[in-house]
Amino acid sequence: MSDSEPIVFSPPRAGSARGPQGASQSTDAQRHTVFTRQELTAILDVYGRKVASGEWRDYAIDLGRDMAVFSVFRRSSEVPIYRIEKNPKLARKQGAYSVIAATGLILKRGHELKRVLAVLESKPRLVIA
Repeated sequence: MSDSEPIVFSPPRAGSARGPQGASQSTDAQRHTVFTRQELTAILDVYGRKVASGEWRDYAIDLGRDMAVFSVFRRSSEVPIYRIEKNPKLARKQGAYSVIAATGLILKRGHELKRVLAVLESKPRLVIA
């Protein structure tokens, strides 16, 4: 292989890529909890408004087996100020979605993402001139 040839990565074919115990690696990817397109749209709508107002600057998405987390940062070098979590195991009990503050306090939990995200929206304030 020369320096001028590009390196092409392709996903493993089902059945051909085996892990250390003989399990397929593609089944591990299917077990991850992810945000759907509609969920990400709702989250990024709130995120975009907060970035435009100068309150938020960065975000990170973590996808795990048990939950998916969208973390919001004021600055990249800090801890997240809010975490928006999707935990399907809690879907029938308390609701799959929750917004958690930096201190670990659960601000809102519920079954509908848009209603849970409403806790992050700014409340109208009285302006005295």
